[in-house]
Parts: sequence; structure tokens; C-alpha cells
Amino acid sequence: MIIWILFAVVSAATTGVLMHPLSSIRARHSNVGVDAHVYRDQLHELERELATQQIGANEYELANAETARRLFKSMDLPRTPSGPQRSHRRVRLAVAAMLPLISIGVYASLGSPELESRPLQARLDDPGEDLAILVKKTQDHLVSSPQDGRGWDLLAPVLLKMSRADDAVEAYRSALRILGPSVPRLGGLSEALMARSNGLVGEDVLLALNNLLQIDPANVRARFYIALSMEQARRPDEARQAFEALAKQSPADAPWLPLVNQHIAVNGGAPAGAGSAASGANPAASGANPAASGANPAPGNPTQQDVTAAETMNAGDRQQMIRGMVESLDAKLSEDPNNFEGWMRLVRSYAVLNDKDRASGALKRGLAAFPPPGEQGRQLLALARELGIAPEGATQ
Repeated sequence: MIIWILFAVVSAATTGVLMHPLSSIRARHSNVGVDAHVYRDQLHELERELATQQIGANEYELANAETARRLFKSMDLPRTPSGPQRSHRRVRLAVAAMLPLISIGVYASLGSPELESRPLQARLDDPGEDLAILVKKTQDHLVSSPQDGRGWDLLAPVLLKMSRADDAVEAYRSALRILGPSVPRLGGLSEALMARSNGLVGEDVLLALNNLLQIDPANVRARFYIALSMEQARRPDEARQAFEALAKQSPADAPWLPLVNQHIAVNGGAPAGAGSAASGANPAASGANPAASGANPAPGNPTQQDVTAAETMNAGDRQQMIRGMVESLDAKLSEDPNNFEGWMRLVRSYAVLNDKDRASGALKRGLAAFPPPGEQGRQLLALARELGIAPEGATQ
């Protein structure tokens, strides 16, 4: 019953809003006679003032002409309002009758009148597949049971995936405090901390990564981000050595090798090898087995000839060669934008070259080809947060 009362109130309010302009037209017509009467009185008053010499002849002529002009203008409105009034009356009746019928018909076809309302508590009791409600229930449980390490461990990666970096950091720290260190927990904590700092590898991130390396000394992701922290701190020699060490210990077909080579080149070194099957993947995905290499290098990756040539170049020429490769990849993506891994590689390449404007533009174009509602679009946005860049004119 309440919903029908709401329907009646909303319909009445909407009808009144739509009918007001139609009613105001009649009101304007009714004011014509009043205006004309006022201007005629002003003309008589001017004549009396002239006769009594209260105003001069010149002043009288000017005031008389202006008042007459206003009188003629007021009388220039339609003199026969009966026709328009009948037309507006029909429109008002049509609006008053059809608007409620149309709204009820649309609701009956698209809505669910028989569906009962579900208050918040009912939705919390039966969340179904509503992720937000499931997270809310888990958080309520952890408020009453803060020592449930398993709960924190399950909640933390979900919060990180929902881009709630601050909450994810607290959840990971609680899980680490209760359950102890592990590679997934320390890796997740470092990722959440970097998301919170827009991709900067700070002291708290380094602490988590170093603790991770104590458990898994060969962890590619941790070693990559530690090397990246040196690059961000403007220590190119140390960064290059760290990236070179990572490249030497990586398989020839490792998907992260082209990205490592880019960082080596940016820091003044020569690429360690040709990443023939590189996808530009983030070393954070290194938990998977390396992909098998293809016959041809992916667009924008260095060939063996590029590597050989780079070894004989000085730092300036090598940097120019790398920029040319990145611009070549940019041109290929402009011709064929349906290449998700290419966009990931291009955005990261411009960021590594410290060209944030082009990185932002590439991110915007990549999001146009792979919108954020999809998984690939979300990965592009995650990469943007990691690198501390934002798309021009796009919403994250």
C-alpha cells in the first residue's frame, strides 16, 4: 500500500511541475489589461503636469513617447487567448491523465511490485553473492573476534582487490601478527602499501619485501620492487646492478624479462637478453610458470640484434634506441588497439622513461579499448596506481 501512496505523491508533484508553465501563460495574458490601464493613467498624469507647468515641454515629449511605447508594447500580446487557453487546457488534461498511467505501466513491466523490501539486517543475514555485504559481515565478525587470523587472512586480499588499500594494509598486518609471516601475506602487504603510496616503494614496503626474501630468497616480485626502490631513490648504479642480477637469474622466456631489460636500459645498462615471448607482465605475477616463448618477439620488445647493437652504444644513444622502440609500439597500438598486453607494456614503458604525460595518454587510450568494468581494464587501473599516473579525462 505504501508504494502506491508514493506513486500518487510523486505523480502529483511531477504533474504540477509540468503543468505550471502552461498555467503561467494564461496568467500573462490576464495581465495585459492591467498593464495598459497603468500606462494610460501615466499619460493622463503627464498631461496634467504639463498643464500645471510642473514639467517642461521637452521633458513632456520624452516621457510621453516612452510611456506610449510601453503601452503599445503591452497591447501587442495576443488579443484572443480563448484559443490558446483551450489548447493548453487539453495539454494539461492529457498530462494529468497520461503521466500516472505511463509511470504505472513502466513500473509494472520493468519493476517487481510483488518483491518484498529487504532491510539491511535481512541482507546481512542472507547476502547471497553480494561481495560488499560479505565483506561487511566479515568485518563485523572480526570486530567481535579480532584474534581470528584466518578471517583477516581471507579478508585482506578481497579488500585490496576492491581498491580499499588502507583497510587491506590493516587486515594484512593483523593476519601477520596472528598467523605469522608468509609469502602471500608479505607480498599482499607490500602491494597494499604501494597502492596506498601511489606506487612508491617506501621504507615500510622495503621492510615487508626484505622479510619476504628471508622466506623466499628467489622471489622475483620482491627483488624487482627492491631494485625499483633504488631507481626511485635516484641511485641508478645500484638499481642497474639489481636489475641485471635479476635478469641473469631469470629464464630466457620469462615474461618479466623485457620489463627488467627496460629498467636496465633506463639506468644506463645494456639489456641482458631478448624477451621473445614477453607480455609486459608485472613481476607480481611471477608465481605462475614462465610462458613458452614464441618464434617472433612481441611488438616493442628488443630483438637479439637490438641487444647486440645496444651493447656497443653509449648511454645517450641507448636511451634514444629505447625511446624509438617504445614509439614504434605506440604506433602499432594506434593501428591495432586490441592488444591488452601491448597497452600494459606501453604505459609502463613511458613511466619508466619518466614521460608521465605520454604514460597518462597511453593509459587513457588503453582504457578506451579495454574499459574498467572488465578485468583487463581493472588491471590497467591497477598498473596506473602502481606507477602513480592517472588517465587524462578518465575516471578511476
